[in-house]
Amino acid sequence: MVKAVIFDMDGVLLDTESVCKVCWNRAAEEFGIEGIGEAYSECVGQNTADTLVVLEKYCGNIVSPKVFYDRTGELFHEIERSEGLSLMPHVVECLGALSSRGIRLALASSTRRESVVRQLAAAGIIGYFETITTGDTVAHSKPAPDIYLSSLSSLSLGADECIAVEDSPNGVRSATGAGIRCVMVPDQIQPSEEISALAFAVVTSLKEVPNLIK
Repeated sequence: MVKAVIFDMDGVLLDTESVCKVCWNRAAEEFGIEGIGEAYSECVGQNTADTLVVLEKYCGNIVSPKVFYDRTGELFHEIERSEGLSLMPHVVECLGALSSRGIRLALASSTRRESVVRQLAAAGIIGYFETITTGDTVAHSKPAPDIYLSSLSSLSLGADECIAVEDSPNGVRSATGAGIRCVMVPDQIQPSEEISALAFAVVTSLKEVPNLIK
């Protein structure tokens, strides 16, 4: 019996990953960094600390990883302020359907809590979530299982009582590493054979998620 569904935010609920990718490419052009697309794919789903470690490999000999990452953040906030952030397709439909069946909803995002709360509130969906676990509260975020283990603790539920919904390989690895069945809704990165095998299901949109949960 599934008692709760734990959602990732970026690329699952909010269309932020496409914005982030644009910002990384712009920052890379400014600093003259090549291969940033590969770095971005490696970092999707990770928190700041783990992202900076990865960036050291790609831009450490040109610019400080923190300087680069801070610049991507500045560019992101410019877009967020001027254009806002869009919901992914079928978000409200999915959350409403699950909530109406008495299924508890939680969030496990690698993004900092301040940003998560601001963005969910602006999108009008923060009220759906009973608990919110963020990347700045764990030592290592996705693909490590820490954030999902923390989310389970916040719900006082076991892994077998929950389903996770993720868009990235790092997210799928994190959820399954915590023992949680994971539905993948790919956004920027399509699943490899390894990720498809790890996932409980791979679907094209959130519209399909409620029908998977019995």
